Amino acid sequence: MKVIQFTISAIITIALVFFLNTSWKIAGQQIPAFGKFLSPQHGLWQNAEPVNEDFTQDLKFPQLAGKVNVYLDERLVPHIFAEQENDAYFVQGYIHAKFRLWQMEFQTHAAAGRLSELVGDKALGFDRDKRRLGMQYAAENSLKELESDPAIKKECDQYTAGVNAYIGTLTESALPLEYKLLGYQPEPWTNLKTALFLKYMSLDLAGHEDDFEMTNAKSVFDKADFDKIYPTIMDSLDPIVPKGSLFTKPGVQLKIPASADSLYFSRTDTSGIIEYKPNKDNGSNNWAVSGKKTQSGAPILCNDPHLSLNLPSLWFEMQISTPTFNAYGASFPGSPSIIIGFNDSCAFGFTNAQRDVRDYYEIKFRDDSRKEYWFNNEWKKTDFRIEKIGIKGQADFVDTVAYTIFGPVMYDKSFNGSRATHNKYYSVRWKAHDPSNELKMFNLLNHAKNYNDYYEAIKNLHTPGQNCIFACKNGDIAIWDQGEFPAKWKRQGDFIMPGTDSSYLWKGMIPQEENPHQVNPERGFVSSANQLPADSTYPYYLGGGFPPYRAITINRRLAGMNNITPLDMMTLQTDNYNVFGEMAKPILVKHIDVSKLNSDERKYLDILKNWDMRNDVHSQGATVFVVTWDSLERVVWNDEFKKTNLVLLWPKESTLLDNILKDSAFKFLDNINTPQIETLTDDVTMAFKQAVGILQKADVAGKLEWAKFKDTKVLHLAKLDALSRTHLAIGGGTNTINAANAQHGPSWRMVVSLTPQTEAYAVYPGGQSGNPGSKFYDSFIDTWVAGKYNVLWMMKSSEDKDARVKWKISFESHKN
Repeated sequence: MKVIQFTISAIITIALVFFLNTSWKIAGQQIPAFGKFLSPQHGLWQNAEPVNEDFTQDLKFPQLAGKVNVYLDERLVPHIFAEQENDAYFVQGYIHAKFRLWQMEFQTHAAAGRLSELVGDKALGFDRDKRRLGMQYAAENSLKELESDPAIKKECDQYTAGVNAYIGTLTESALPLEYKLLGYQPEPWTNLKTALFLKYMSLDLAGHEDDFEMTNAKSVFDKADFDKIYPTIMDSLDPIVPKGSLFTKPGVQLKIPASADSLYFSRTDTSGIIEYKPNKDNGSNNWAVSGKKTQSGAPILCNDPHLSLNLPSLWFEMQISTPTFNAYGASFPGSPSIIIGFNDSCAFGFTNAQRDVRDYYEIKFRDDSRKEYWFNNEWKKTDFRIEKIGIKGQADFVDTVAYTIFGPVMYDKSFNGSRATHNKYYSVRWKAHDPSNELKMFNLLNHAKNYNDYYEAIKNLHTPGQNCIFACKNGDIAIWDQGEFPAKWKRQGDFIMPGTDSSYLWKGMIPQEENPHQVNPERGFVSSANQLPADSTYPYYLGGGFPPYRAITINRRLAGMNNITPLDMMTLQTDNYNVFGEMAKPILVKHIDVSKLNSDERKYLDILKNWDMRNDVHSQGATVFVVTWDSLERVVWNDEFKKTNLVLLWPKESTLLDNILKDSAFKFLDNINTPQIETLTDDVTMAFKQAVGILQKADVAGKLEWAKFKDTKVLHLAKLDALSRTHLAIGGGTNTINAANAQHGPSWRMVVSLTPQTEAYAVYPGGQSGNPGSKFYDSFIDTWVAGKYNVLWMMKSSEDKDARVKWKISFESHKN
């Protein structure tokens, strides 16, 4: 009997050991081994950080040349004081890794097309997309460029050494929670990973290109209709460089190929390809006002980049002080230097330039081997890159990617299927593939003392194109629409181009001095909000997608303001006024036929009529307006767009508004599927009645108020709800300065007054720690939601005994 009991006990023990140490797939999700994950010694419990956690340490590393002290304040912001500049980058890498290691590695895995290694084959399509776009190829090219610069190479080397120094201290129990959840270990950091991260940002910010959708649309609409639906400039434009500004004669002479009419504009090729794309709303606001408009007499610079709202946040706040520079602001975990911020002399920031620097060419291969392609009347040899994609729990996937003179063949018979590509091959020409050294720009901006330093710094920005804003304590303000932009003729790159000869290749880059810019303008401010940088008199085709409405509000407000204070700028930066609603609401109210409404519908019409054009938290009018306008767009466009199964680009909201403002009989108001001719009143009334159905459901669910309807959230990078912040009561939206959408919005709000003693404020929707078990994980979110700011402390080394200093980490060399 005892033998049987022992045998049963042994079997149960063995089964438990097996169960607790095996990773399981349940409902399609990979579950970590419960034994390790729940282990008191090594599992998730070790990630629960005590409220009174002591971060004080004394550390020694042989890579350091001198001493470095890091003072952590009450918000866990590190203030780095280094005797040697390169030691500061070592410590920055160490601190980034200490608080954000998993995020750094996850983002670079995504950039390299390596997510399948972590989550299995559900990420294979994403990974193939990144490999075929040439993300690693682009990073390798940039790495060669940055490592050819001795100063930047040393900066990267030290940053990488600092990250790896921290990784070397990690025990299994100290691993960030996400490593335990996903069941893998961190790998050594490299300079290539930093280059990959910067290319990931290039992808996220490189504008929203729509070549395939536009090519499809060209086969559906005639030229006159196409130009109405997809105009190259909008009537409501208030550009970065004001209308009427004079531009110099273009340095690059452009000639449309003789074959363009037959091979480009008139072709009716189609594609079923659906691309992985960055968020179309990726944008930002920035502006700088001169001292003649401020109460203090000193310039004020403001910036709020609009990006995906994630935990951990894209940004990490810090100060870096060395004998050669002293800078404070937002840094990228994964990259050295301060990215957006200020130093002792000036401030700097960025918005997305929205320019199109990614085009596609149709390639003609000799045969399915793809070993040769036709170009300039001869067969050229193809280069190949073998992409080996690791897949968790499965054999590797091997993808052979062909490279032509244009770049990698992103789409072919094997990717997106023959139905999507129609057995055609498409090569991608992306400016980010070219060698560049954007890290040098950030390094030089951190050191900048005046406008000339800023101007020399931004010359190193090749891609992604950005509107680089600047203000200095000597009174200068400036903005440059900066990047290495292809010089294009009108509509070049809007559609897939022929790749059989050099006719459609980019003919050159716009000369630096011809990029749109303003320096100390008479109006007393410079600004950008992702709108077109110039009007139609600019000699090059701008391409891309450019929302006009935030810029209209910003420029209107700044033009009317004087005696400006930092508080005024914070109020403006968080403003919920909807200028698009100001323009569009009268059309809706005027053209809703009240006689056709029932009592319930009239209730919502009253809400719309009484709306004050503000997308405030509790506004019901904002919800009624947005839902009604969205409904009107569907009523107007659906009949034309549903006559094809092709993927088309949906028209911008400015297209419909601009057209019906100037022509109430706009031809697309008529439904082509009905015998009668619909009017604007017919469409608006129908749209409103359809909108009421959505509004009633929201009303019943208690979600008619704008913040509840919009439902802003800050999601964990791995989309884990338990580690996210949801249902945030914040106003704003797409066409307001406070551009907070459902999962996208102001990722770092900053206001810097360049008085003799700099006065600066900022906030971001996250926290300094990447550890969900830390009180610093999401500690800024409530402040951000409330439209409030943190005071930025540009600490002096003599203030080490200040009450704001809570912990000190000392670094020195083993040699000392």
